[in-house]
Amino acid sequence: MAQDDPPKDTDKSTEWAEFRTDLAEDRNIMAMERTFAGWMRTAFAAIGIGLGFRAVFGEFQPPWLAKAIATMFIVGGAWLAVTAERRACKTLARLDPHEFEAISTPNFKVMAYAVATGSAILVAGLWILNDGDLAG
Repeated sequence: MAQDDPPKDTDKSTEWAEFRTDLAEDRNIMAMERTFAGWMRTAFAAIGIGLGFRAVFGEFQPPWLAKAIATMFIVGGAWLAVTAERRACKTLARLDPHEFEAISTPNFKVMAYAVATGSAILVAGLWILNDGDLAG
C-alpha cells in the first residue's frame, strides 16, 4: 500500500522531536547534578549546625549532651552526602548524555566520601579532644 511505504524525504518533525527528547535527557542530567549540589549544601549545613551547637552550648550540663546533639547533626550530614552520591550515581547510570558531557561518577564519590571522612574525623575530635588537649 502506498501509505505503508516510508516517505522519500526524512520527516523533519520526527527528527526534531527526537532531538528535543535527547536535549531533555541532557537537562535531566544537569538537574541531577544541581540536586546533588543541593544535597551537599544541606550536608554542609548539617555539619555546620553541629559545630555551631557544640560551640554555643559547649558549657552545657551535662557536657556529653552537647557533644551528642552535635554528633547527631554531623553524622546526619555525612549520611546525607553518601546518600546523595548513591542517588546521583543511580540516576546517571540510567541516563545517556547526548549533546554535553556529564560529570564523571568518581567525582561524586570523591566529594561524598571526603565529606563523610571529614565528618568522622570531626566527630572523633569532638569526643577525644577537650579544648585542644586530649581528654583525661
